[in-house]
Amino acid sequence: MLELTGCLDEFAASTHIRVIILAAAGKVFSSGHDLSEMVGRTVGDYRRLFDVCTELMAKIQSIPQPVIAQVQGVATAAGCQLVATCDLAIASDQAAFATPGVKLGLFCTTPMVALSRAVGRKRAMEMLLTGKLIDASTAAEWGLVNRVVPAAELESATRELACKIAEASSFTVALGKQAYYTQIDLDQSKAYAYAKEVMTMNSLAHDAQEGISAFLEKRVACWSGE
Repeated sequence: MLELTGCLDEFAASTHIRVIILAAAGKVFSSGHDLSEMVGRTVGDYRRLFDVCTELMAKIQSIPQPVIAQVQGVATAAGCQLVATCDLAIASDQAAFATPGVKLGLFCTTPMVALSRAVGRKRAMEMLLTGKLIDASTAAEWGLVNRVVPAAELESATRELACKIAEASSFTVALGKQAYYTQIDLDQSKAYAYAKEVMTMNSLAHDAQEGISAFLEKRVACWSGE
């Protein structure tokens, strides 16, 4: 988790990296925490573990580039949290998802935060209380992932989505991502108050003026990232 957070910090500082794809090797995308490291520890150890995990999840949503989870296999517990946290997710038809901590006497309370914001209360509670696996098509229906593709097409489908996002102004994408997470938990009146200020300032940006002009002049926009 520390290594991944460090990588995200490096990527965030780069003006050349437009989109980040989070992928895994092997049959499992992520099974979450290593349970062998969670036996007989002190309260400080447990707090440190979950602090680092929370910092990683916050980092994914705070960096300017969109992060896409490329889910080829099983994602459980904090691994399911990781998918729910990413800005977008494309899943193989062989993927599956669960928050099985309840079966071990350790409720998935930190995964619950991201999961409940992705799939809604009743569906999140079903996953949290039963610990059962849901398949990729159910995950897409519930909103945990954007879409499901055949395993052989997973990488190309994810890259296609990333390239589509990368066509836009990096400034505008970063601004929009930040605004999305800022407004999502506000009540509607506060969300509109915030959003209209962001859109006003966005309108003054070079890339916004260039994009509007390019549209009106029927030409391809030339982004400056400003």
